[in-house]
Amino acid sequence: MTDIHHPLSAVRSNQVVIQGGYWGERQTTNCTRTIPAIYHQLKITNRTDAWHLHGGDADPRHDHQIVHKFWDSDLGKWLEAVGYSLDNHADPELERLADEVIATIEAGQLPDGYLNSYFTVVEPDQKWRNLRDWHELYDAGHLMEAANAYFQATGKRTLLDTLVRFADHIDARFGPGDHQRHGYCGHPEVELGLVKLYRATGERRYLNLAKYFVDERGQSPNFFDIEAAERGDDPTKFWAKSYHYCQAHAPLREQKTATGHAVRAAYLYAGAADIAAETGDQSLLETCRVLWDDLTSKQMYITGGLGPAHANEGFTFGYDLPNESAYAETCASIALVFWAKSMFDIDPDSRYTDVMERALYNGVMSGVSHEGSEFFYANPLASYPYVNPHEHFSGINSARYYRRSEWFVCPCCPPNLARVVANLGTYFTSHSADTIFLHLYNHSHIRIPLATGTVQLDQETHYPWAGDVQLTVRVEQPMPFKLALRIPDWCHHFSLRVNGQTTSADVQRGYALIDRVWSNGDRVELSLTMPVERIASHPNVRHNAGHIALQRGPIIYCLEEVDNGSNLANVIIPREAKLLGQTDSSLLGGVGVITGEGARVEPATWAGGLYQPQSKLQYTTQPISLKAIPYSLWANREPGEMRVWLREQ
Repeated sequence: MTDIHHPLSAVRSNQVVIQGGYWGERQTTNCTRTIPAIYHQLKITNRTDAWHLHGGDADPRHDHQIVHKFWDSDLGKWLEAVGYSLDNHADPELERLADEVIATIEAGQLPDGYLNSYFTVVEPDQKWRNLRDWHELYDAGHLMEAANAYFQATGKRTLLDTLVRFADHIDARFGPGDHQRHGYCGHPEVELGLVKLYRATGERRYLNLAKYFVDERGQSPNFFDIEAAERGDDPTKFWAKSYHYCQAHAPLREQKTATGHAVRAAYLYAGAADIAAETGDQSLLETCRVLWDDLTSKQMYITGGLGPAHANEGFTFGYDLPNESAYAETCASIALVFWAKSMFDIDPDSRYTDVMERALYNGVMSGVSHEGSEFFYANPLASYPYVNPHEHFSGINSARYYRRSEWFVCPCCPPNLARVVANLGTYFTSHSADTIFLHLYNHSHIRIPLATGTVQLDQETHYPWAGDVQLTVRVEQPMPFKLALRIPDWCHHFSLRVNGQTTSADVQRGYALIDRVWSNGDRVELSLTMPVERIASHPNVRHNAGHIALQRGPIIYCLEEVDNGSNLANVIIPREAKLLGQTDSSLLGGVGVITGEGARVEPATWAGGLYQPQSKLQYTTQPISLKAIPYSLWANREPGEMRVWLREQ
């Protein structure tokens, strides 16, 4: 176990050159389609010019003109995506657009450092009056993260200096002092931003403020009660009914269960993990472990989705994981990825990176269309003709079938997804002074600075469609270090060869450890068995009783009507049926699919009416050929039904 006082180090996105393969294609699409599509929507909804608007332009009767209280976060995430993209791919035109946006942000900053387009333009007399609901600190956090990414990529300080001034404004206003407000944001996120600002500037005050926000949350008397009374509101009439919604019902270190709004929760937990890493706070790390265990053992979808309920966009109770009505917001899976990586870097164990991989390939990438310009807000695990219960948040029409949309009334997910894909390289590896941990497998060139010199790892693989990975070590001179390769939880057998010789490796906490003196050109061959697996869920997940899901490697699969016909609920997979994983070169540029024999079980006739005695029915079993596609790629072809959990005979 890594000493919490010496957490592992991450690499910058530009230290991992992803070339081709699954993630290379996704990054190219993100750069050429997704980031420009998001900019177009930011432009036509006035987000890029928000600081230039006047009260008359912000008429709340017009959705595309209103300056929302959380507008700045959308722009911040887009700028962060641009920063990470520029860190890997020079694009002068994209950089010019970003610089224009940054200039408007800088021009909109008030002399005291305050920075928020809504409260500067629409309600200047309402600043800092409702931290519970109004997202000012949440917006600030996303702009801080953007400032860090853009400075890292370009060396330009305009946005960074602007956010330093804003952070100083916040630090002066909030904290434990008698002259300060003892508050925190209803929507956690600023904690992540402050830690990144600390890492970019070395200013310890920002880390201390992030820790203060985490430690003060949920203390008694509750700040949100005090704040509401100061506004003249009745605290007992809080619209969400309980501070569980925003994880402020109790101090974080007393919380044992993931609760409330899923995105807020995972952002808070990720921020807490970052703070534990930077401060060596063992108690905070233990809290994160307890919450991690609860969430991943009782409240996480097989796709890495979080939050079953539309009502609170979040958690309900353990093992409550409905499929057709699953909320599973894209942003929640993204926040889970952040948290997982932070947890690994202070507690190196594949239980974190296994979840990170699950969420990336399934819960995150389902949030964007294959061509890159349409998005899901919620990610159900089954879809049938129905009125979309998420319409208000998703912007999707109440169409016959669930489809992605170009934009949403609350468009938090598209730029969030764009920044993750642009920064994907940072999730490939972690390292200490003498050990390299490799988490993700894809064609890539990775440069890792160790105490004794820099190592380059060249990866060649068809992962996630195949389990063979070839690594070539590049070093200037022979040097000792440990190479730790993740053996995924879905892999039951693996083999290792070094320079053609079969090698045994000690597997520690999910990583196969090779400790040797490495020479330039040394080759490692890792072979991960990748059979089709039938996955069952915990017996307490009532929604999946008698059902299985199909998984091959890290990919969760689903049936779509376009391949398998309608009435997918009547499709059964016989227990003895053989299932084959293969590549379909004609599907969306070539992806892995699962094929096999199934059956459709239906009444031979139906006399009419809604119900009939089963004693009068005769059932037919019709053999059918099944084709399952990756869950993340559903809804890219003809509209139709979709289903992840399938009946097993």
